[in-house]
Amino acid sequence: MEVSKPSKAKFIASGIIPFAFVIVLVAYIFGPGSYLLDFGVPLPEITIEKVDFMDSEIRVTVRNTGPIPVEVVIADVNDRIQPAAIEPDRFLERFEVAVVRIPFNWNVAEPYTIGLTIEDGTRFEKEIEAAAPALEPSLELAGFFAIIGTYVGIIPVMIGLLWLPFIKRLKKNKYHFFLALTAGLLLFLGIDSVEEALEVYKENLSQSFNGVLLVATVIVVTFLGLYYVTEKLVKRAESSRIAKPVAVALMIAIGIGLHNFGEGLAIGAAVGIGSIAFSTFLIVGFALHNTTEGIAIAAPMSRGKTMMRKALIGKLAGLGMIAGAPAIFGAWVGGFVYSPFATVVFLSIGAGAIFQVVITVLRWIREEGDKNLSSAAVASGIAVGMLIMYLTSILV
Repeated sequence: MEVSKPSKAKFIASGIIPFAFVIVLVAYIFGPGSYLLDFGVPLPEITIEKVDFMDSEIRVTVRNTGPIPVEVVIADVNDRIQPAAIEPDRFLERFEVAVVRIPFNWNVAEPYTIGLTIEDGTRFEKEIEAAAPALEPSLELAGFFAIIGTYVGIIPVMIGLLWLPFIKRLKKNKYHFFLALTAGLLLFLGIDSVEEALEVYKENLSQSFNGVLLVATVIVVTFLGLYYVTEKLVKRAESSRIAKPVAVALMIAIGIGLHNFGEGLAIGAAVGIGSIAFSTFLIVGFALHNTTEGIAIAAPMSRGKTMMRKALIGKLAGLGMIAGAPAIFGAWVGGFVYSPFATVVFLSIGAGAIFQVVITVLRWIREEGDKNLSSAAVASGIAVGMLIMYLTSILV
């Protein structure tokens, strides 16, 4: 007895009907069944996300992160009420953003507490440790960020790539040590990105954004997306003239580049609030910390096919720019259009990219002969890599 196949219309309906019931359920809860949500008292909440010190004015970016609409009625500086203009208006729906402009003659490097009070008398505040003039885009400042980004991003990575001839001469066991060292370096960078993302969220965003889940979701989505891209790139490399080591090195460079973009965001934002001084010691600290990233790119390239010196130098230079140049763009974005939410997202993207690259490196080690990843060379390499990154991070 033959079973007839369901029609295409029935197939589509079977996929749509559950969604239709979900829509009806939600519509009922927010419509006739809204009384079910009336238990308890919803508490208002606003979050001061950013404070800019302009000429004789303080500009406060505020977002309604509570469950109900609010009205901002009073602004104060150091507990003294000040006149203020609110743009576009003082009434904020959920997640709506407004800019509070407070005329005020502030002084550089002095601490200030900015407070905003809503219609029910609840006051929210943000402490600024040291006031600093808000950055205004200019060619001079853009050039400054480009120089800093070059020092902390491009130059250190390029220096790290100079280890290629040394790594190329290593025997198999020692080469596995350096590959594992690369995995340790990258693993530290990934954890560092997660820590920075959570710190930015804790200091600047509301609990309503579910920061931990936001970071975790972005990391997983980025990891899976780049994992798919890596698989495609490696397969393409195996079936074309692209060497597999070059494909692996490219993914490592992309992962490091995304991390360095987040690092640039942090640098630009720190300059914008005047909380960082670019002394010679600090630049040296960043350089030492990021030089190890070049080793991570050089390790897989050292097992590539022999190529002309010009071609090799060109590939290394290109990979170095992919890994280091994003620090410049991150510094521009962080300095001129800083957004705490975007910073959390980009740092999380960087972490997801780094973790995916760690998996790529470990798979590379397995393909090189260490099937179980249990040799002393691999274990010690990962440990030494993380230890190096920790010690150099203390200098930053």
